[in-house]
Amino acid sequence: MPTPAAPRPLVVKTTSGLDRPEACNQAFTVAATAVVAGSEVSLWLTGEAAWLAVPGRAAELELAHAAPLPDLLETVLAAGTVTVCTQCAVRRGLTEADLVPGVRIAGASVFVEESLRPDAQALVY
Repeated sequence: MPTPAAPRPLVVKTTSGLDRPEACNQAFTVAATAVVAGSEVSLWLTGEAAWLAVPGRAAELELAHAAPLPDLLETVLAAGTVTVCTQCAVRRGLTEADLVPGVRIAGASVFVEESLRPDAQALVY
């Protein structure tokens, strides 16, 4: 019997925040599910999603029949990477000191590097 293949690295990018709760929650749900499945996950928060990396802000997104965003964020941070786009952070006056512990700020070159890794899958919401 063949050995199952290891899960592929997954890069999930969301530009949606409180302005598009369903798209935002879907991105977080996919990222958290992939972490639980054993994938190497990198979740990118861009545009309005950048605000969700500020302590307490993820709890503002409430969506019926969906897992709470703070729980999904915690799951991704436990075994994956969460990044706020550099430009998005600057436009909002955010520094790493303003963010949930463990969330980093990085730019497009890091996103491209992660997305172009062999076997990586990138999803944008």
